[in-house]
Amino acid sequence: MTPFSRTGAGRRSIATAICSALAAGGLAAAGVTALEPEAASASSHREAPLISGTPQYDNTDVYAFVSPDKPDTTTIVANWIPFEEPAGGPNFFTFAEDAQYDLRIDSNGDAKEDLLFRYTFKTHTKNDKTFLHNTGPVESLDDPDLNITQTYDLELVKLRDLKAVSKTKVADDVPVAPSNVGKASMPDYNTLRKQAIHKLAGGAQTFAGQADDPFFLDLRVFDLLYGGNLSEVGNDTLKGYNVNTIALQVPNSFITQSHDQPVVGIWSTTQRKNAQGYFAQVSRLGNPLVNEVVNPLKDKDKFNASAPRDDAQFLENVTNPELPKLIEAIYKIPAPAEPRNDLVDVFLKGVKDLNQPPHVTPSEQLRLNTSIKPAAKPKRLGVLDGDNAGFPNGRRLTDDVIDASLQVVEGELLGAKNDLGDAVDKNDKKFEKAFPYVALPTEGSRGPLAKGVDGGNDVRSQLGDALQPAGAQGSDDMRLIAASAGAGAGGIVLVGAALMWWRRMRNRAY
Repeated sequence: MTPFSRTGAGRRSIATAICSALAAGGLAAAGVTALEPEAASASSHREAPLISGTPQYDNTDVYAFVSPDKPDTTTIVANWIPFEEPAGGPNFFTFAEDAQYDLRIDSNGDAKEDLLFRYTFKTHTKNDKTFLHNTGPVESLDDPDLNITQTYDLELVKLRDLKAVSKTKVADDVPVAPSNVGKASMPDYNTLRKQAIHKLAGGAQTFAGQADDPFFLDLRVFDLLYGGNLSEVGNDTLKGYNVNTIALQVPNSFITQSHDQPVVGIWSTTQRKNAQGYFAQVSRLGNPLVNEVVNPLKDKDKFNASAPRDDAQFLENVTNPELPKLIEAIYKIPAPAEPRNDLVDVFLKGVKDLNQPPHVTPSEQLRLNTSIKPAAKPKRLGVLDGDNAGFPNGRRLTDDVIDASLQVVEGELLGAKNDLGDAVDKNDKKFEKAFPYVALPTEGSRGPLAKGVDGGNDVRSQLGDALQPAGAQGSDDMRLIAASAGAGAGGIVLVGAALMWWRRMRNRAY
């Protein structure tokens, strides 16, 4: 029996699929279970003091949805490393080697994970005597010119009452799609993306690599709620930035408790190895913007180190939220009466008769009813607009969680109809139609080639040869370049450029 094919009683004994994201109207909760000793730290787009200083461990968003092209499966997308500047080399963006990146699934609504998918990464360097991330155009993930590569192992942990009952390695040394350095370095990045999709047993598949940040919103809300007059609204702050993505697609039957209980709860965590050699949880994410907007400063780091089963400690942040009071003070829109039990019902329990599991323990998770089929024409406001396949029933990449959550926070479900939003209604790049669905990352080079460069056999395509041993070169010209390695990689570039200029002059002479 493969790790991803289960039947009957075996299916009923196990749990649900991983984390997704909500938004500013969220709730407040806490983090993750300890399979090993864990301690405090932080999660999301720079939302807590501690995690904002360690972006490799910072989980920015989680999405979970029934796969539109394979409705018998669920896709979980979790992102890390906020605000990746595409041209941010020479040290581009890698997953941390001293971290555990987890997708956690609660299949019965008791706020305890039943399944855990753990990703751990290794970095490999071919030539540490150059500063270059790649030494020539990269055409495949095993291209000799790709100097810095990563691989990962994927482990499946099954739990009962927070105790691991089995651990299975379901993937070993899977290649990661690299950062998109630029057009010269990676002329066909889509090929690299496809090569990083790895098939698993039982119809599952996994992916890790760089992607466009799919979260669309105007983050300038922190400029005193768009400056107090809405003049700043409508700019997608995350446009042009990338993230590191982990995506997992698994059969619905594997992650749900049973056919009669198809609702799963999903969240992600990051654990980092501390000085004592133990892994401590430093990031937790289910619904987006919970820690930015719902939790006050005193609770942010605590939230990132806690688990959903302990979410009662943050309940007041949900029942007495700060955001509606700020909106009332600035825009004179009356805040709904407290306590906000409507937010508890929607964001901590799930919507009754939609994605609320029976006997649910209130906790901050993304809850997905896997029996709801994908919408033929998804609506960006999801359930608020009559599209039950969308947010807060899971979270699709196209769901406008900011507008939906803001409207709920301002009392939409209490009869206070409103059309509030940030005027950013869709992502700047189109999403893919097949797994892993996220858009391709923005490349480091965006403009045309410089004058005098024909895009063919110029210096950039000679760098790989230049860094090889001199005996491997086929011409005196290349041996000359290789000999310059003693002067450092900068010398290689200069000598290579001079040589190409000399060749062009020689060709003109003839």
